[in-house]
Amino acid sequence: MLFLCVIFDRFLKVSYAPYSLQFKHPFGLAYGTRKATEVVYVKLESDGFTGYGEAALPPYLAETQTSVIDFLNKAAVILKNYKLPFSMEEIISAIGTISPNDNAAKACIDIALYDLLGKSLNKAVYTLLELDKPQPKNTSVTISIGELNLIPDKLKELEEYKILKIKLGNKGDKEIIRCVREYTDKPLVVDVNQGWTDKYMALEMIEWLNNQNVLFVEQPLPKNMFDEMVWLTERSPIITIADESTLRFSDLDKIIGRFNGINLKLMKCTGLFEAVKIVKYAKEKKLKINIGCMSESSCGVSAAAQLMESADWIDLDGPLLIKNNPFFGVTFNKGKLQLNNLLGTGAILINKNLNFTEV
Repeated sequence: MLFLCVIFDRFLKVSYAPYSLQFKHPFGLAYGTRKATEVVYVKLESDGFTGYGEAALPPYLAETQTSVIDFLNKAAVILKNYKLPFSMEEIISAIGTISPNDNAAKACIDIALYDLLGKSLNKAVYTLLELDKPQPKNTSVTISIGELNLIPDKLKELEEYKILKIKLGNKGDKEIIRCVREYTDKPLVVDVNQGWTDKYMALEMIEWLNNQNVLFVEQPLPKNMFDEMVWLTERSPIITIADESTLRFSDLDKIIGRFNGINLKLMKCTGLFEAVKIVKYAKEKKLKINIGCMSESSCGVSAAAQLMESADWIDLDGPLLIKNNPFFGVTFNKGKLQLNNLLGTGAILINKNLNFTEV
């Protein structure tokens, strides 16, 4: 009898694939409107296991596909010295020395490492993070800035979702809300993306929104208007949530007294390793937590969903907004997001034509 012995390379093998996520509808916010978001996927392989990560790169941030690939080439020199099982803290610390920035690039490596480690240990990532198992949770879904006549069709598409996220920050904000309210009385969350620049006007808007069943308002003022945010939050009848005002764990002290909560995104904070530290800090300081995402596929969102049992709200609608999702991951049922109970992050590559280049 002939026995075949397969010998796997234990040291980490690194490869990447640039990709463009295409929106179902033009995506408008205070920074402008776009039809796509560029991303880079990373694949880590060891011992016959594969982990996937995602770097989502909206154009208003500093990172690009080129910068992410450049970072991955540098990181691969470090990663190729490790094999399963590895210490996440050791690898994350080593990767962090490459540059002080490149947060999305770091996040895609972090996500892939956790996915790989979880699969190799036969565990879901939330167990590796020592978090409670996420239960199905209502996610908000985004109505972006755009032509008012498109709102009815967008609302019809999102009929089963219980919370709507409305992008504001341009002229005609009240008109947008009035148009939405003609068709639904569902709870709203409002994301201004730094679009209001006058604190008095912002307070007037928030007071008006308080009568429109709005749960919270996200980043109403530019990120450098810290004193104005103290003034605004003290007077606001609606919870204020920081987004652009904070990126990393080291930024959190800046928002105490200025916001009531934080929008936690893996692409901003460099991934799950640091996200857990942020969750613990936020709970100690009694900050509200919204787990959000950039324009991401099911790869990144499945990783972020590992945290959702710790959140007051989730805004993980990325897969719902795109039409060429290359991964299967979390599922959506009657407005709720739920994990698929698979190992690692639960993200599975379904686009076999995604072209990975080995570093």
